[in-house]
Amino acid sequence: MIKKILYSRFILKINKLILGCFYEKKYLKGKFFDEKRGGFIWAWRGLPSKIFGKNRKIPWPIGKNTIVSNAANIEFDNSSINIFQLPGCYFQCHKGKITIGKEVHIAPNCGIITTNHDIYNPNNHIDGKDIIIGDACWIGMNSVILPGVKIGEHTVVGAGAIVTKSFPEGYVVIAGNPAKIIYRLDKDKVNESSVLDNE
Repeated sequence: MIKKILYSRFILKINKLILGCFYEKKYLKGKFFDEKRGGFIWAWRGLPSKIFGKNRKIPWPIGKNTIVSNAANIEFDNSSINIFQLPGCYFQCHKGKITIGKEVHIAPNCGIITTNHDIYNPNNHIDGKDIIIGDACWIGMNSVILPGVKIGEHTVVGAGAIVTKSFPEGYVVIAGNPAKIIYRLDKDKVNESSVLDNE
């Protein structure tokens, strides 16, 4: 009975109305807000940081221990908004853009970095290079994705991997430092169980 009340259309509308005063409404849509509804919990939990903390300029729900350096330089599908709820993740994109596809999962303590310090003068940053993460990727804990990397769809990045080059073909498992292909996925099996097909 209580769940029915909490998940009623009326309560969902109230949540969207109130939270829409703090977040852009386009980010309060999709499976985490319409089906699973965990998105509203994230949004309420992140409100103190949104109002008083470091996430004041982020227009979508984000965990208090996640860092996004420039929200204007990130594009993502709402089915991947869960990636901003995990602790210790760092989306460094003040130079260069980060593009994230549908149904992406990123574990805690990952760094996605579009620019590095100048080795001759660490006070400066070199030019940024865009990063693209394709649909249905899974980035393991403590991984780092470096500037200019493109990861194709259905790529699994092993925990602790340092991804220094692109794997645009996708359907692979990569791991190590520097990351390399350790396994190729069977596309037929992936397509049989793909979350992207179930939308």
